[in-house]
Amino acid sequence: MPTLLQWGCVLNNFLSKKAKSLTPYIAGLQPQEAGWIKLNTNENPYPPSAKVIEALQTFDYSRLRLYPDGSSDALKKTIAEDTGLSPENVFCGNGSDEVLALAFQAFFSGKDNILTPDISYGFYPVWAEMYDVGLKVIPLNQDFTLNPDGYKDANGIIIANPNAPTSLAIENGKIEQILSQNPDGVVLIDEAYIEFSDVKSVTKLYDNLLVVRTFSKSHSLAGMRVGYALGPPNLINALERVRDAFNSYPLDMLAQTAAIAAIKDKDYTKACIEKVIKTRESTANRLMQLGCQPLKSHTNFLMIKTPHAAPLYQYLLYCKILARYWNKPRLRDYLRVTIGTDSEMEAFLQCVKEFQ
Repeated sequence: MPTLLQWGCVLNNFLSKKAKSLTPYIAGLQPQEAGWIKLNTNENPYPPSAKVIEALQTFDYSRLRLYPDGSSDALKKTIAEDTGLSPENVFCGNGSDEVLALAFQAFFSGKDNILTPDISYGFYPVWAEMYDVGLKVIPLNQDFTLNPDGYKDANGIIIANPNAPTSLAIENGKIEQILSQNPDGVVLIDEAYIEFSDVKSVTKLYDNLLVVRTFSKSHSLAGMRVGYALGPPNLINALERVRDAFNSYPLDMLAQTAAIAAIKDKDYTKACIEKVIKTRESTANRLMQLGCQPLKSHTNFLMIKTPHAAPLYQYLLYCKILARYWNKPRLRDYLRVTIGTDSEMEAFLQCVKEFQ
């Protein structure tokens, strides 16, 4: 009987050269047992809108024998109405991750000099490796702010705004500067957390600007996996071309139904966002009183500086509270903590106080 090591060697023999070279993205822990306070993957702490539940309860499930609308036309129309754009400016996919992966294939694959910050979403370098993208990281300033002067004459640019994991945001003027400095490459702005920021989305259409968003954070639909992109028709058509060569029926019927209902309940979404922001600010103030240094957050999480980040992370695990810690240069003194309900954040703060 082969040992586990021998099985591993056999399996390795079947992998392609590309598969062997990949360094996969490592997501936050997802414990299945009860009792954990989960503050490590930036989900919304509140349930989806009652209108989403109603839409799913009244859905005609006999339709599930059919393929979904591959173009998500009804959802595209609803997003277009919500953003003041046209359906031809909208592309939908399975979460923003799939939309981003398709964008890497459509606009950056095989190209060099694709610029992105050195501290940002951990999936960017994975997709770059997967799709043979010559990714060049531009260091953020010492305080984690982004200097637009470092983004010039590129074949493409990827920036998360607000940024993860730093929680900081850049103003529209800086994005417009970056766009003007790079007329020959697509500038991709990942706005997963934009609803939690007082910095507004870049809504003006540029020939080379693609904005990517998700329903996972602000609309409490992480479990449905719905994302979308906004851009000019030339970029949207390119995404559709790649999608149809990969997966021509990306979003299932239930996901489309839930997303449409979520968009239409603006009051509920706004109320949840306001609650998250209020809890975020009160938590940040309490942390400062405890000697921690949270960065100014534009997201639904806090990036917290403390010289005891690693042992605090371990103590939180002992308390059955999940946070995010990276043992990497520039990040070793920081913990990232998702904003939960008031009671969850009270439990978190109590553990921080006990640890000290």
